[in-house]
Amino acid sequence: MPKEVVEMAGIIKRMIEVIVAERSKGNEMLAKVIRTKLILKGINPAHYSDQSDDDPAIIKKLENMLQDLKH
Repeated sequence: MPKEVVEMAGIIKRMIEVIVAERSKGNEMLAKVIRTKLILKGINPAHYSDQSDDDPAIIKKLENMLQDLKH
């Protein structure tokens, strides 16, 4: 039997929320700056919702940003 891949919608939105929350530490002004930086990197947070299809290329970019947060 072939192994099915189950994709969850909204992964990108959740990753963006984590990045913004960790970098801004609750400061709304910093959160806006971080969202702007994401837009400049080609990821517009406003385009993603819990029902959005997840693009593997965008997920990879966000994973790299999350790795940078851990260092």
